[in-house]
Amino acid sequence: MNLEDFLAPVRQSLIEDNEHLHPQALVHHIAKHTEIEGIPDLEHCKIAIIGVMEDRGTNNNRGAAQAPDSVRSYLYTLFKGKWQSPICDLGNIYSGESLRDSYIAVKEVIHHLLKKGITPIIIGGGQDLTYANYRAYDGMEQTVNLVSIDSRFDLGRHDAKTGADNFLSFIVLEKPYILYNYSNIGYQTYFVNQDEIDLMERMYFDVHRLGIFRNNIREAEPILRDADIVSFDLSALRQADAPGNLNHSPNGFSGEEACALSRYAGISDKVSSFGIYELNPEFDNQGRTAHLVSQMLWYFIEGFNNRKGDYPYASKKEYDRFTVLINEGEHELIFYRSNLSERWWIEVPVKAGNTSMDSERHHLIPCSYEDYQRACENDIPLRWWLALKKSV
Repeated sequence: MNLEDFLAPVRQSLIEDNEHLHPQALVHHIAKHTEIEGIPDLEHCKIAIIGVMEDRGTNNNRGAAQAPDSVRSYLYTLFKGKWQSPICDLGNIYSGESLRDSYIAVKEVIHHLLKKGITPIIIGGGQDLTYANYRAYDGMEQTVNLVSIDSRFDLGRHDAKTGADNFLSFIVLEKPYILYNYSNIGYQTYFVNQDEIDLMERMYFDVHRLGIFRNNIREAEPILRDADIVSFDLSALRQADAPGNLNHSPNGFSGEEACALSRYAGISDKVSSFGIYELNPEFDNQGRTAHLVSQMLWYFIEGFNNRKGDYPYASKKEYDRFTVLINEGEHELIFYRSNLSERWWIEVPVKAGNTSMDSERHHLIPCSYEDYQRACENDIPLRWWLALKKSV
């Protein structure tokens, strides 16, 4: 695959404007796709930044196509952390003649990176690009978990064209069916109709209102730890912290919470693609949103460089095992605690006769120490019930 057929180089002025910065600034530590040198060597690349200048699928947010370079202007100025994983910036995916052409380009580029073991960071563009990101996993011989940090579910109408307000319905209903679980972090009830909430419950999807995380953002960590794809819609952030989005709201996550969520996504050993969408520079007062997004990306990379190699990359034999009996033995819950990271998992029984490797990927699900404590008090964690329903 020739990536140069799909990707425009990083704008030279973005590089030149920051060349004078401190030697530890990121502009000096990211291998970049330039017009003169072409695509950087991907052999040792672990994280690849790709911009997508596509906003035809947005819902009332035209202008988001200009977001990638707006974010780069701040990202390049940040200082490098104590990182070992090489980063490359592949530039921007060309906008296709049609929206569908752009989806195909995004799918092909991400699929190519995934096959090389490279984690793409996608800077959109509209959140409908999550659909193209998801389709990049076709042919990977696994099902995937999608986590969306969003004030809405984006189910919309499946009989309309794919867009930012209905892409999830296409993910759920279109073949090939590779979605194992969908989770939402931070939906706001007044933006979601009750029929959609009921549908999520019937499908045993894992959805969580914004208020759950306001006093304890750490509740989001196990959810993100179980994700393959993380899609972050900036409408999930409150307007005061992220004004550069025409679908913003007075309520939402704060900038600090957005950075914490990004770090949780990065530190997950399972997350293999991460996208931030719906930044609109035309309405971004003094670049505040672009600056925040650059810091969110910084925290994702920081988390990525602190991955511990926990499950699914470590054997259960390397964990401390705890058994909790619920209702006098009616249910036996088995918990595992990693000695590497002190994070927790809970075992979900696999359907009899199901010995596929893919079912094994979902055999242990992340949980929190609080889940273990609740189980000890005879209260079954909701995430275990939902996972159990999926496995039978």
